[in-house]
Amino acid sequence: MADESTDKVYEAIETAKATGKLRKGTNEVTKAVEKGEAKLVAIAKDVSPPEITMHIPLLCEEKGIKCAEVPSKEELGAAAGIEKPTASVAIVQEGEAKALIKQIAGSEKKE
Repeated sequence: MADESTDKVYEAIETAKATGKLRKGTNEVTKAVEKGEAKLVAIAKDVSPPEITMHIPLLCEEKGIKCAEVPSKEELGAAAGIEKPTASVAIVQEGEAKALIKQIAGSEKKE
């Protein structure tokens, strides 16, 4: 994934944190995806072991939810407004991040 789209994912999470609603952590994200509530899911690539988040992209694909990978769980946690690193974050209510999420989903389809 390009750095520009990674920045957009972080920006969308920060915007949704302020104006919408997030789910943080693999269990919460999994539940949001299964219920079809998630609009965008971000997963950190540096999760160890990788099995922790391996099921999420498959679930997202099944439900038609955009799933993006970001390089760092530390940055993902910071973008979500928590002090601890987090393996995954889901945007449940976009708030003002709606346009950003559309851009992210659109840019991924072109690649």
